[in-house]
Order: sequence, then structure tokens, then C-alpha cells
Amino acid sequence: MRIKTFTLNSRQEVVSKIVREILNLFKLEITGSCGEADYLQLSVVNRQLTPSVDGTGKGVTVESRLMLFDLQGNLQEYSFRGEGKGDEREAAARHRLIKLNLYHIFRKHLGAEAAPWGILHGVRPTKIIHRWIRGGGSQQEILARIQEDYACSAEKANIIVPMAFRQLPFLQTSDERTVSIYVGIPFCLTRCLYCSFPANILPGEKQLRQFMDVFRRDLAAGKRAVEQHGFKVQNIYVGGGTPTSLPDEFFAEMLEMVYNAFYGENLVEFTVEAGRPDSITPGKIEAMKRFKVSRVSVNPQTMQQRTLRLIGRQHTPAAVEEMFHALRGAIPHINMDLILGLPGEKAEDVRDTLEKVTALEPDDITLHALAIKRGSRLKLLMEERHVELPSDEETRKMSEVALGFMERGGYQPYYLYRQGYMSGDLENIGCARPGAEGMYNIQIMEEHQTIIGIGGAATTKVVDHKAGRLRSVFNAKDLATYLRDIDIYIEKRQQLLDSVYGAGPKEQHLDKGKMSIAY
Repeated sequence: MRIKTFTLNSRQEVVSKIVREILNLFKLEITGSCGEADYLQLSVVNRQLTPSVDGTGKGVTVESRLMLFDLQGNLQEYSFRGEGKGDEREAAARHRLIKLNLYHIFRKHLGAEAAPWGILHGVRPTKIIHRWIRGGGSQQEILARIQEDYACSAEKANIIVPMAFRQLPFLQTSDERTVSIYVGIPFCLTRCLYCSFPANILPGEKQLRQFMDVFRRDLAAGKRAVEQHGFKVQNIYVGGGTPTSLPDEFFAEMLEMVYNAFYGENLVEFTVEAGRPDSITPGKIEAMKRFKVSRVSVNPQTMQQRTLRLIGRQHTPAAVEEMFHALRGAIPHINMDLILGLPGEKAEDVRDTLEKVTALEPDDITLHALAIKRGSRLKLLMEERHVELPSDEETRKMSEVALGFMERGGYQPYYLYRQGYMSGDLENIGCARPGAEGMYNIQIMEEHQTIIGIGGAATTKVVDHKAGRLRSVFNAKDLATYLRDIDIYIEKRQQLLDSVYGAGPKEQHLDKGKMSIAY
């Protein structure tokens, strides 16, 4: 649907954002006065008709009206009302109802196709389910509520709700002083067509040495913070980029530093993203085995050779299989990542890929729906109309095929997250055989545990249990900035940890990395 102009009866940024989420969901395009359009104007008016009874959503009624003017100026007007719930904050109820009302208007009056996730737009929809579980809701009650309050399809509800209940024993292994460590190695051998991650093509030895020297300081400061606050390190996750893009000697040096800093009796999981077959060598496998890496992520993305060439992958499906078998004898758990919705592919290509991948019997398979990001070359090529992507309908067929393989292979969904601009309005979903679930994946996606970020483009996420909020600081995405300003990022991370966990004795960082103790 194309509209020349759009108006909204609110200047509040949050209201504008959630209304536009619905317009984007149903692919409504605002063309401006000069563009070709199907309608002259769309106007949305939202009103809260009744006040809250007690500061919550109890008693709150919101009406949304949608007025659509055709090109001759004739008016079509539709409205819908919804009521809030007592376990919602008043503002949250109001915002949810605006989205839900507009969703129902588009569906019932304008013939829009149902969205698989309804109005669930956030990255971590399972957090809503966990809140309802803490409120005492049963699985059946929550299944009904997610479909009613968020217009979530029965198919997706029956994935996400049982998943949230399965996550409970994993989340209960963590307390306020249990943390995970994320290590960012921001290098890749080549840049994939769809990639928007903050990674750099692998530099020469001189700049790599500079990175390793700075990384060593970053890591040492992270270790001191863990010791200072009495943290128990549950998981280590080495990601990027592609950590295995490092030359063998640098890779082994990095792993040894990480192992010496954080490996201990409380560690449950030590993961390395191995990524691509063209980055794996016998030396790297030996190093991972020596430093007790327990989980490796192998990311073929697809087993279709023509697609691999198109997206910039310099390997073959046969090389993926060779890499898998080489790792299988050294690493206890292997995850494989696949992408649904890659350019030129159809559901039958996904079927072929899943047949080949499941034949290898990985412990964990993650199904990603392609997300078209502004920073990717794929986005630019799409705008130039050089690349055709599968339709939403075809991508959803791919998901049905893939999830069918998961069910038949005994893989159960155990974590899930969503991104903007995802093909088919789908999700990224990790599926594992019982006992092979990735602890780090669950902890970071549910934002239940503090994650200390070290390295290029790493993020530190601190869970403030007393305030009931998450606070974050970020290392620079730009490599040159990270190398130049490392002391600033170390200090910001330390200040955040101190503010939440208490300062006590701490180290103050001076010029050229010198330190003194202050009390």
C-alpha cells in the first residue's frame, strides 16, 4: 500500500515509533506528494478513553482510529478498542494497545496478511514469557495470552512458550555474581555479502601485533575486575568477526591469554566461533583442544555452491564437511549456523542443505532468517536491483522445511531472538539435542546475566538486579579508535561494574598503561 501523506495525533517519539512499526510490518510506503500512490492520506488517532485504576494497565481502554482518504478525497474510517491488563504498567499497556488496535484494523478491514509474530517486535520476545512465568502463569494460560495480547500465531506461540519453560533450569544456574565473558576478535578473511557486523579484513602482522598488545591490556583489566568483584565466570564466548581468521600463532596466543585469565572451576562452557572452513587449520584445532574449548560454532550458512559464491564465501560444501569431521574428534559440542532467505534460494535448496547438515549430526543447529542491514553490500545491491531475494512466502516455506528437520532429528528450540528487516518476518532460532544447549546463548539472549565484553567492538552488559535494569558500555567498532582509546574503554567498563557491584579498592589507569592502587 502506497500513501502520499501520513499524519499522527501525537508528537511523542515512542508513539510515532510503535505506529511506524505497524506500518512497516504491513509494508506501507509513504511516497510524498510527488510519488505514485494508492491513497491520498492516512491519518491515525489514538486516545486513552479511561484512566488507570491503580497506575497499572487495569482499567485502561485505548481506542485507535484509522482514516484513509482515496485519491478522490473519499474517506474510509475504521476503529478498534482494547483493554489493558493489571500486570502491565499503564504506559506499557497504552503502547501495546495502540499497536494491537492498528494491527487488527489492518487485518480485519484492509485485508492485510497475518504476521507470524503479530505485534511482537522486540529482539527478545521470550522476556515477556518469563515475566508472565514469574507472575505465576501456567504454560496453557501463557499460550493463550501471547496470542490474544500480541496477536502471535499459534505456530510461533507453540515454539516460544515451551522454550521459555525449558530455559528455566539454565537461568537458575546464575546469580548476581555469576558472569560470562565475551571476547571480540574483529577480523575476517573476506566480507560476506549480507554482513553488517563491525569486522575488519585481516590486517598484516604489524597491525595484528598492535591489536594483540592492546587486547592483552584489555583482557588483564577484565581479569582484575572479575577478581575485584568476586565474580564466578560461567561461560567464555570468543566471537567476532571470525576469531579463526587469525594466523595460527596469534590464534594460539589469544586463546592462551583468555584461558589463563578466566578458565576456572565454575566454567561451564568455552565457545569459539570457528566460522568458515577456509579459516581452520590443524594448528588451530590443536590449540582449541589444548585450551579446553568445549564448543565450536561452524557456520556454513548454506550448502549450495552457487549461493556460497554469490555471498562471498571462499569454500565449498565439501570443505564444510571436512572441517566438521576434523573438529568432531577434538571438540565436545559443535553448532552449525544456517541462513534462510539467501539470494536466489528456494525452499528446496534449504531442504538439500538441511539433509547434508543433519547427516553430519551436529549437536546444535541455529537457523537465522536473513536480515537486510543498511551497512551490508547486499542492501546496496538490492537497491541497484542486481540481487533478487526470496519472497516472504518462500522464506516462510524455508522455515517450515527447516523446523521439520529439527523436529525429526530430535532438536528442540532453546533460544530465540529477532532483528529488524528479517525475511518473512521470522526469527533466529537455536535448536539443540537435549543436553547440548548452549548456556551462553540462553544467558545473553534473556539478559539474565552480566556479560563482560573484551576486545574489538565488544559490549559489556551489566544486569542491575536491584534496579531491575540492564546497563551497557561499548568498545569502539572502529579498530583504529579501539587501539587508540583502550584506556577510556577500560575505565568506562570499570566504572559501570563499580556502580552496580560496589567499588572497593580499584585500579586507576594512567598514561602508557601504568597503574597505581587507590582506596
